[in-house]
Amino acid sequence: MHYLVTGHTGFKGAWLTLLLERLGHTVSGLALDPAPDALYTRARLADVLEHDLRVDVRDGAATAAAIALVAPDVVVHLAAQPLVRESYRDPRTTWETNVNGTFNVLEGIATTPGIRAALVITTDKVYRNVDQLWGYRETDPLGGVDPYSASKAAADLLTQSWIASSGCTVPTAIARAGNVVGGGDVCNDRLMVDLVAAFSAGQPVRLRYPHAVRPWQHVLDCLNGYLTLVDALLDGRHAGEAFNFGPGTRSFVEVGVLAEEVACLWGPDSVVELDDAPALHEAGLLALDARKAELRLGWRDRLGLHDTLAWTVAWAQRTLGGEDARAVTQAQIDDFRRLDGVDLDGWR
Repeated sequence: MHYLVTGHTGFKGAWLTLLLERLGHTVSGLALDPAPDALYTRARLADVLEHDLRVDVRDGAATAAAIALVAPDVVVHLAAQPLVRESYRDPRTTWETNVNGTFNVLEGIATTPGIRAALVITTDKVYRNVDQLWGYRETDPLGGVDPYSASKAAADLLTQSWIASSGCTVPTAIARAGNVVGGGDVCNDRLMVDLVAAFSAGQPVRLRYPHAVRPWQHVLDCLNGYLTLVDALLDGRHAGEAFNFGPGTRSFVEVGVLAEEVACLWGPDSVVELDDAPALHEAGLLALDARKAELRLGWRDRLGLHDTLAWTVAWAQRTLGGEDARAVTQAQIDDFRRLDGVDLDGWR
C-alpha cells in the first residue's frame, strides 16, 4: 500500500512515516521544510520515502500536482499550522494553511485517480469548549475562540461539507485527537518539549498554566487510531464519519502534576517553577469521549499515563546518550506492536 502523508516533516507526521515504513508500506510525503533538529532530520526520513516533496498546501496548483505525481492509495492529511500561540501571532497564515490548505488537499484527492481512502486530521480543539467535565462527543457543536481552534473547526466543517456535497467518491473520514507526546518533538510552546529541553540542560522549567487539565496520549496510541480508521475505510466502513481518539480519564491531569512526574522520571535536580506572565486564552479543560472509536473500531489506548511519559523520557535520554534516533523510534514502534501480545500486521 502506498501512503501519502501531508505534514510528514512535523512531529506526528514523522512518527507516522516511520510506523508505516516499519509495517512494510511505501510512504511519500508532502510538507514544508522541517524545523531545526526535527525528528524528520534526526531519523533520516528522506532515506525511507518514495517521494519527499516540499509543497505549501496553500498553493492549490502545486498541491494537486504533487498528489497526482505520487498517485497514492491512501492520503493522511496532517499538514497544518498546529500551535495556539502562533495562531495569535500570525492568524492569516493559520487560517490560510488550515482551511484553504485542507480544501486544496481534498481537491487534489478528488482529481487524482486510484486513491482508495483519505483521512483528514483535525484536533480536539474543534469543539466549542464550555469547560465541561465530561469528554466531547463527535456530535457536540464545533467552535473556537483562538485562531487555531477556530480555523481547525472550520477545516473540519469544510471536510464534512466536501464529503457531503462534492461528489468525490474517495472514502473520507475525519480524526480528532488532542495532546500527544513522544520522542523527537521540537515544536515551540509544547509542554513536553519545554520539559525535555530544560531538564536536559540542567535548567528549571517555567509553567504558564499549572492548573490546566489536559488528557495526555502517546503519539503511537494516536496513530494506531488513525490507521485503524483508515483500515475501516479500506474495508468500506465509516466513510463520511468523524472519530475521536483520546485517552481515558486516568490520563486527565493538571499540567503541574505532569511536569512533576516528568521531573521525577528524568532524575535528581529537575526543577519546576511557575510563570506569572499574563496568559493568552487557552482552554482550562478539554477532553474527548472516545467511546465511538472503542465500540465501532475496536480501538483503545495501550499505554497508560506513566508509561506514556516514561517512553517519552526514555527516548530523549537514549538519543541524548548517543543512540540513533531512527533506531530508538523503531524500537519503540516494535515494543508498541507487541503490547498485549497483539501484532498489528493486519494494518494495511
